[in-house]
Amino acid sequence: MIPFLERLDRASKVLVSGCGGGFDVFVGVPLAQHLTTQGKQVVFASLSFTNLWLCGGERVGETVWRVDQRAAEIPYFPEKWLSEWLGRREQLVPTYAFAKSGVRPLAAAYRSIIDRHDIDTVVLVDGGTDSLVFGDEPGVGSAVEDAISLVAADQAAGERVLLAAIGFGVDHYHGVSHHAFLENTARLIRDGGFLGMFSLSQGSKEADAFLDLVDYANQRQPQHPSIVCNSIASALRGEFGNYHATNRTSGNELFINPLMTQYWTFQSSAVVRRMVYASRLAETDRAEDVRRIIDLHREASELRPFRPIPL
Repeated sequence: MIPFLERLDRASKVLVSGCGGGFDVFVGVPLAQHLTTQGKQVVFASLSFTNLWLCGGERVGETVWRVDQRAAEIPYFPEKWLSEWLGRREQLVPTYAFAKSGVRPLAAAYRSIIDRHDIDTVVLVDGGTDSLVFGDEPGVGSAVEDAISLVAADQAAGERVLLAAIGFGVDHYHGVSHHAFLENTARLIRDGGFLGMFSLSQGSKEADAFLDLVDYANQRQPQHPSIVCNSIASALRGEFGNYHATNRTSGNELFINPLMTQYWTFQSSAVVRRMVYASRLAETDRAEDVRRIIDLHREASELRPFRPIPL
């Protein structure tokens, strides 16, 4: 049995939250589908890149809005597309959007949702693998948002927080070292923080739901389709190599591959303990402060060299 799935089996009310913001919450949909078929209650949340002050949703906290199908028509609004898609399937799942902030406001937002819905387990979901960044990697992708979410959720719920990352290889487009990701995973295995890995399998109800959601979002937001979600969807459909589902990646070499459909899972607190600047991030109020701390740390530190995977 996979430890991550054992933890979900023991859960009853689960918050599935996008770790890196934007479309990340979409990669939690297969997990949510699995949970709901088992009779679990699920709530969605997302660190949002949308201007939530204009979203038309119900403001339920200082930096938290509840989003449903009636939210405003904004060009970039993954949380609304998710709510619409759930409504089309008659799945009335509460969906929340967190305004971009530093760790302290986001931790307070997590606490409010956890208390409101009596959540016993939080699953942070990452499209890609740049959530597993300790601070000395040669490339960190879009690590600011992931770091904010990891530290904030840890502040709010500690050992009740799990991390699931899917899309191995997609962050190559953003300069992430997958050698470093595997090295970090090995460190977490030694720490006891690795909770196993498993496939999102073609033809399963969970995979079909994800593909349908990605197709729906592409229709709703044709000018800015998700690179990560479309890459994972391409891998699920059996595409391979330099395959481009969207012209947003034109001019770049992609490596669509079957490993993109694997969930890599971790105890979130173990990741935070390895994050060298986590204690400094915990005191931040703005995302800009987090970026500054990470940038200053990397400028003053010896980084690991970029190494290819020797396969």
